[in-house]
Order: sequence, then C-alpha cells, then structure tokens
Amino acid sequence: MNKKKEITKPKYKNFDKIKIDDRTSEGHCRTPAYIRGKIGIIERYCGNFPNPEQIAHQVPEPKLIPLYRCRFYQKDIWPNYSGEKSDTLELEIYEHWIN
Repeated sequence: MNKKKEITKPKYKNFDKIKIDDRTSEGHCRTPAYIRGKIGIIERYCGNFPNPEQIAHQVPEPKLIPLYRCRFYQKDIWPNYSGEKSDTLELEIYEHWIN
C-alpha cells in the first residue's frame, strides 16, 4: 500500500525578511551554527524535500518540508568582515529553521 506523502505548503515568499532559529540541535543538523540567529531574506523557494534530520535518525517516511535559498550579508554574519558591504552568502535552509 502506497501512502501519499503530505506536502507542506511554503510559508515564505521571495524577498521575505527572515531570521534563522538560534536553537541548539542534537546530532545531525543541516543548518550551520554560524548562521543561527542571523537575519536574511528568502532568495527563492527550492521545493519540498525529505527532512534531513529525520533521515539521519532513520525515521521511516520522513516528512516533506519546504527548502529555501536564503541570502545573508557577510557583514551581518562575521563580526570582523572587511570585504564589500554588498557581499552576500547564500545557503539552503529548511523551513523549520526559519522564523
């Protein structure tokens, strides 16, 4: 019997201002520690994919959740950043890490 996977509708739109959750995580986590608590914008919605944290913990049939490409200014990430003020970094972040 095939179960139809529930697809979560994306909560964010392109150019929405967002903040990455600053919580700690146990075990596998795809969200880098250096970006937690930082503010950026949604660059684009990438689609829904299996939750990588559930995959790492061998959860059968992991939930499909929205993944976004997020853009951050380098100066907002690194305290001593000396590059151009307009320099950015883009990361793909799952929705459950975005506030």
